[in-house]
Amino acid sequence: MSHTKALRALLAGPDPIVAPGMYDGFTCRLIEQHGFKCAYLGGASISYTRVAQPDIGLTSVTEVAQVVSQIRERATIPFVVDIDTGFGNAVNTQRTVRTMERMGASGMQLEDQTYPKRCGHLAGKGLVSTAEMVGKLKAALDARSDPNTVIVARTDAIAVEGLDRAIARAHTYAEAGADMLFIEAPRTEEDMARLGREFKGGPPLLANMVEGGKTPLRTVKELGALGFKFVIYPGSMVRVLAHAASQYLGILREDGSTTRMRDRMFDFNQVNAVLGLDEIMAEGQKYDEKLKAAAE
Repeated sequence: MSHTKALRALLAGPDPIVAPGMYDGFTCRLIEQHGFKCAYLGGASISYTRVAQPDIGLTSVTEVAQVVSQIRERATIPFVVDIDTGFGNAVNTQRTVRTMERMGASGMQLEDQTYPKRCGHLAGKGLVSTAEMVGKLKAALDARSDPNTVIVARTDAIAVEGLDRAIARAHTYAEAGADMLFIEAPRTEEDMARLGREFKGGPPLLANMVEGGKTPLRTVKELGALGFKFVIYPGSMVRVLAHAASQYLGILREDGSTTRMRDRMFDFNQVNAVLGLDEIMAEGQKYDEKLKAAAE
């Protein structure tokens, strides 16, 4: 089964889908090895890790495409890619969709912010008109070479126009053909429950869990009961690794050794096990006997 069909099959299944956030091939490998069936590549994680910038629209379509390609080289599971505003108008959006498909995206998330965008949990966002977003959404849908590629329509209207307008925009995006709806940053569980009721029977809903963000954190089971189908944790991987790395650097500076961190880190062999070194070397030995030494 292709990765796009695998994503469609997950969306058609009975249970909520958990899509941990990643930012490179290594973090995707970890997600796969812990049994997750899908992953999510957020623009914030790319901005944090590639250019050490906050999520305020400073990355380019080329940078995102390169990360997608590098992940797909090793990934076996489907993943959804955040393409922000499509990096421009409807024509730009079409090129972005075609590029991300070629690079290996299983789905793409397109939002209705003005360009440059900013994180959905930051203040000061602006929106394009509903009509402009519908045009870009239809352009994205038409640009797909694979009809199984999932197009997610995101609205940031709650922060700008309020919940009622966000719901109205999302209904319009559903009518335009969006495969999934992402109504960013509801403030209360009551608002989340309302979204579940409003879109029951329609396109699946995406829930965004951001530690320290504006939306209440709930378990996947609770989110499923509220009506959400696809649950992302877009920046959690970066925050976990940043915390661990800060502890390591503090200990190294203080002790001049990593000994005190050994029980909180992988050793050399464990990292190579994640990467599949033994399997790669075994494959290579079929073609080059000298590679046997690397596996020993």
